[in-house]
Amino acid sequence: MEESTVVKALAALAQPHRLRAFRALVVAGKAGLTPGTMADGLQVPAATLSFHLKELTNAGLVTQERVGRHRSTAPNSSAWASSSPT
Repeated sequence: MEESTVVKALAALAQPHRLRAFRALVVAGKAGLTPGTMADGLQVPAATLSFHLKELTNAGLVTQERVGRHRSTAPNSSAWASSSPT
């Protein structure tokens, strides 16, 4: 994994709401969570959560997929699978 990618990911996780959201997604695993479920569980307004999920997506930490009428967000395990110490 490129150093700049790691720095971008760590910077995204340095914000408390994003860290809590990412931890919830890791616990949920590949199935992921819908933003509504996450907003309720984290007690964060939907608009705030949407902003933070966008930042996590831009950092490559999570992926979003449309499932029917809903959007599911899951941790991006492929980002970490390619990491190796340098």
